[in-house]
Amino acid sequence: MGDHAQTGRGLAASPGDVFPAREFDAAALEAGRLLFAQECRFVAGAANPGALPPETLPEIAFIGRSNVGKSSLVNALTGRRMLARTSHTPGRTQQINFFDLGGRLMLVDLPGYGFASASKGAMRAWTDLVQHYLTARARLRRACLLIDARRGITDTDRPTLALCDNAALSYQAVLTKIDEIKPAALAEVAGSVAAEFKRYRAAHPEIHLTSAEKRLGIAALRAALAEFAEVAPLPRSR
Repeated sequence: MGDHAQTGRGLAASPGDVFPAREFDAAALEAGRLLFAQECRFVAGAANPGALPPETLPEIAFIGRSNVGKSSLVNALTGRRMLARTSHTPGRTQQINFFDLGGRLMLVDLPGYGFASASKGAMRAWTDLVQHYLTARARLRRACLLIDARRGITDTDRPTLALCDNAALSYQAVLTKIDEIKPAALAEVAGSVAAEFKRYRAAHPEIHLTSAEKRLGIAALRAALAEFAEVAPLPRSR
C-alpha cells in the first residue's frame, strides 16, 4: 500500500505529480472489483450533526456541486443503478447518506452545493453539516471531490477545497463526465485542476478521470479506494 493510502486524516503524503492516476496492476484491480461486488446497503441518512451514525468502518466521502454526478458515480462503482438516488433537480439531496460496502468500507454521499435557488439559510445549514462531518469523523480516510470535466474548478468549488484543507483531511479530485469532452480539452482541464490542487496542503495529487455513463476510470477508482478498506476476514476452516 502506498504512502498516500495511509495518510487518512492529515496532510497528503507528497506534493509531487501523480496526475494522471497511477497504473494499477491486475491484483489491485481485482481487489477493487471484488470489494465493490460485495453487498452495499444503506445505513443512515443524516440531515443534521446529531443524526450521524456511529463510526464503525473506514469512510470515503464523495462531495461536489449539485448535479456533478456524485450519486451516478457511487452507483457505477457499486454496479447498482439505484443505490444512490439521482435527480435532475439541483439541491434535491439534503442529507448525508451512508452505505456499508461489504462490512469493510463506508461510502458517504454528501449533499451537493452550489444550487442557485438555495437560500442563505440553506447554504449555512449545508456548510455547518458538512463542516461538522469533515472535521469530526475520526475514521474518514479520504474525500473524493468531484469536478465536472466540462467546467473544471469553479468559484463554487473553491470554498469546499478550502473547507477540506482547513479540516486537514486528505482529499483528491475525481473528474466526472469525461465522455462529454474531447481528449485535448480534457487534458487541459485535468492539468489545470492538478496545478490548482498543488496550492492546497491536504490535497492528494492523484486525479481520477471518470464517466459513470461509459464506465470509464471506474476500475482504477475502485482499486484506489479499496486500499482504505478493512482487510477481508479469512474464511473459517471446517
